[in-house]
Amino acid sequence: MAWLALPGAGYLMLVFALPLAVLLASSFHAPGGALSLAGYARFFSDGYNATVVWNTLKIAVLVTSVCLLIGYPVAFAMARARPAVQALMFLALILPLSVGVIVKSFAWTILLRSNGLVNSTSMALGLADEPVKLLFNERGLVIAAVHVFLPFMVLPIFTVARQIDSCLKEAAATLGATPWYAFARVTGPLSLPGVVAGCAFVFSMAVSMYVIPALLIGDRYQTLPALVARAYLFMRDRQAGSTLAVVLLLIAVAIVVGSTLLTRHLQAKTSTSSTTTTAAGAAR
Repeated sequence: MAWLALPGAGYLMLVFALPLAVLLASSFHAPGGALSLAGYARFFSDGYNATVVWNTLKIAVLVTSVCLLIGYPVAFAMARARPAVQALMFLALILPLSVGVIVKSFAWTILLRSNGLVNSTSMALGLADEPVKLLFNERGLVIAAVHVFLPFMVLPIFTVARQIDSCLKEAAATLGATPWYAFARVTGPLSLPGVVAGCAFVFSMAVSMYVIPALLIGDRYQTLPALVARAYLFMRDRQAGSTLAVVLLLIAVAIVVGSTLLTRHLQAKTSTSSTTTTAAGAAR
């Protein structure tokens, strides 16, 4: 019955493996066609590329951190809500995904400008005395990126959170544990696989985003995806663009592989702890 998997395997080879192989091969081919490591040599010898990598990773970490701070309580609120409220929250979370990233980015350029809704509301509520500059800087970029990527943080945590028995928290409180202690020793560890998965999703997308920085911050803040686009579209340097894309791909793959290994470790640790607790209870 292994032949039944051939259509799916062929599709994956055609759509994913073949383009990756072409991309990798292009990074080793000089414009003349000869094999060369010149692209990688130029990348690692140029100090400006180190700044670009730092910008890319910094924005990705900021976006992931803010998504986690907002998404974690939202996910648990969804998991503990009544079915009707949960359905409404789920709809509010999923519905924005039907709108394209370009449309969302253009909308945020309107909302974040000096006379936009964000500044007008802030001044009306007395939170600011004058318009705050939110466009063409990191703050506006993080705000827009968090709005786009937040569902990908909430959904993995929600999937894990709804499987956590609420009686565990009540049992911890019965034994004298404070809410923070119960979270640190019970709820938090059990939700870590969802947190790791959500962080991996958001980070891998934030590190490779192109449209949002291009529209909200322009050329004054360079990231790896922007350099890839410039190499292909403006410089017409296929080797340089392929080299930058391979470096970006390696960063994303490292995050995904690391998160997968960490999730397996956490699941094994949780399973071992549960087995030990069960055995101890049986012995008593």
